[in-house]
Amino acid sequence: MATPTNLPASFTAGDILTAANMNLIRGGFRILQVVNATTSTPTSATIAAFVDSTLTVTITPQSNTSKIFVMVNQSLFVDTAGNIAVLRLSRGATVLQSQNSPIFSSGGNIAGNGSFMFLDSPATTSATTYKTQISINTGAGSVTAQINNNPANITVFEVSA
Repeated sequence: MATPTNLPASFTAGDILTAANMNLIRGGFRILQVVNATTSTPTSATIAAFVDSTLTVTITPQSNTSKIFVMVNQSLFVDTAGNIAVLRLSRGATVLQSQNSPIFSSGGNIAGNGSFMFLDSPATTSATTYKTQISINTGAGSVTAQINNNPANITVFEVSA
């Protein structure tokens, strides 16, 4: 696959765009594939450790220079006052992003959505699995993903680079 890195640093007025340069432009920064996964299976975690949720997706990049753009939307439920849900994205065993979700329980049970976007450079053409993990940041109690079977989604886009 052609990459835009072979293009001239700049074009000036009057330059003729060659067929080769047009093919480079055409091949650069396109969405090559999209894979989506959804789960409604509840998963719970406590402060002890991160727990894999049932939200996973696998993509096999066409090129080792491709970027993978990941979007996650996952429902979370916190059951104890003073707790903050923590949502983490991993590629295999590698943690890519971890964040406290905006779901903070100040007086008991509270539900909401944790979501984020991440641009990854896995540098592989092997099947690559992305997953979310959940935990509690402070206090006792638990966090549950997909409580009451609320669906969660993870979508990955392979972008040519």
